[in-house]
Amino acid sequence: MRYFRTLGATAFATATGLALVGAAFTGTASAAPESLYAPSALVMTIGEGEGPSSGTVVRAVTLSCAPTASGTHPDPEAACAELASADGDFASLTDLREDRPCTREWNPVTVTGDGVWEGRRVSWSATYGNPCELRARTAEGAVFAF
Repeated sequence: MRYFRTLGATAFATATGLALVGAAFTGTASAAPESLYAPSALVMTIGEGEGPSSGTVVRAVTLSCAPTASGTHPDPEAACAELASADGDFASLTDLREDRPCTREWNPVTVTGDGVWEGRRVSWSATYGNPCELRARTAEGAVFAF
């Protein structure tokens, strides 16, 4: 008798779990959201080399912007504010400033930004001729100041 009660409870739990999973895929059950904010969690790197696949990562930080700014980035509040003003578009944060002269040495530096910004997947990378050019293009910003 004990075997049948255990088997019945197991079958009920399995059937209930499958029904909830099926309802989640069909949209028939309303699941409470984990957060009121769309996820914004990023990993950013600075590496030596001509690209993200062939370079060596020198520094990496995490940045989470919702519901509050946090992560290993040295200034998460400023970095999140800067990304929010650019709607998560890393490319718009890298303007060349004419008043920042750099040498023409070839010592490539690659920066990357990967993760989720306000619920959408982002993946970006850029390679600069040397560290000076990287600083010249991102001098006003906090996103790559790590």
